[in-house]
Amino acid sequence: MTTTEALVAFSLAAGLLTLTPGLDTALVIRTAAAEGPRRATGAAIGVGLGCLIWGAAASFGVGALLTASEMAYTGLKWVGALFLAWTGIKMILKPRDQFEPGEMRPVDAGPIAALRRGLLTNLLNPKVGVFYVSFLPQFMPAGVDPARFGLLLTTIHVVEGLLWFAALIAATVPIAGLLRVPVVVRWLDRVTGCVFVAFGLKLALERR
Repeated sequence: MTTTEALVAFSLAAGLLTLTPGLDTALVIRTAAAEGPRRATGAAIGVGLGCLIWGAAASFGVGALLTASEMAYTGLKWVGALFLAWTGIKMILKPRDQFEPGEMRPVDAGPIAALRRGLLTNLLNPKVGVFYVSFLPQFMPAGVDPARFGLLLTTIHVVEGLLWFAALIAATVPIAGLLRVPVVVRWLDRVTGCVFVAFGLKLALERR
C-alpha cells in the first residue's frame, strides 16, 4: 500500500465511521437542540480535541510497539483484528433500532463549558483509544514513521468529524429526525459492521 492509497482508504473508512451515530454525535445533537449552535460548536471542538489526544497517544504508543519487536507487533495485530471483527459482527447481527440523543434539557453554561464537556466525554470513553489502537496500524505504508503518520491519520479523522458535526449543528432537526428512523440506524450499523469485519480480516492476514 502506497502512502496515497493509505490516505484515501483511511479517509473513506474513517468518513463512514464518522457518520455512524454514537456518544459524541448524541452530545452534539443534544447540545445543538437544547442550547444552541454556539455551545454545540464548543462541544464539537471539545470532542475533536479529545480524539486528537487519544489519537496522538495511540500513534506514539503504536509506533513504539511496531518498532520494538516482532512479538509486540504480532500481539497488537491480533488484538486489533479480534476487536474489529467482534465489534463488526455484533453490529451486523444486532443492529440498533433507534438512536436517541438523550434528554434535550438546556444547561446553564457557555461555549467554553460545552467544550470542556465534549472533551471530557471523549477522554473518559476508553473505546475511543481502543479504536485508534486497533484501526491506525492497518493504514501504515512501509517506510513511514508510524507515530507521525498515525498523527496525520488522526488529524484527518478529527477534521472529518468536525465537518460532520458542523452539518449536524446546521440541520439539527432534520438530521436528528433521520437518525431516529429505525431502518436508517440499522443499515448504518450493518454497513459499519461490515467495514469493521473487513478491516479486522485484513489486519489478521497482513504480513509485516
